[in-house]
Amino acid sequence: MYLTMGNKNKTISFRVNEDAFETLREIAEKRDISLSAVFRDYVDMLVAHDGKIRVVPENQVEESDGESFPPKVEVPKSFVREHERLELEAEHLREQLQEHKQFVRHLQTKVDDEAEEEVIQLEELDDEMESDEPFRLG
Repeated sequence: MYLTMGNKNKTISFRVNEDAFETLREIAEKRDISLSAVFRDYVDMLVAHDGKIRVVPENQVEESDGESFPPKVEVPKSFVREHERLELEAEHLREQLQEHKQFVRHLQTKVDDEAEEEVIQLEELDDEMESDEPFRLG
């Protein structure tokens, strides 16, 4: 059976047998979350620990070297706040970038429209000039 999760960047597929699927569904129900959230948690842990995780039932988790698995790290609230502030700032900058891109497209369209109106054919100028007087553009 395949379970697929997706976001705007990538899609991840998992293949599990029917018994494992039922176990995962029970875990999700026990934790009162969706089955997709169980897989997202797994993928987040996998990424955070550079692929060095293992999935075992809670009753079989063993302590090694006095450290729990997966490793837990406490992060100061100031770090979390700063991270959130930077995310908001990045989002604001992305919005500003989109506005600037739209403005540049508008200006480019305007320049292109004006350029089409001001095209002067040199052959036409030669025909219009009867004398050898120099012609000045601009």
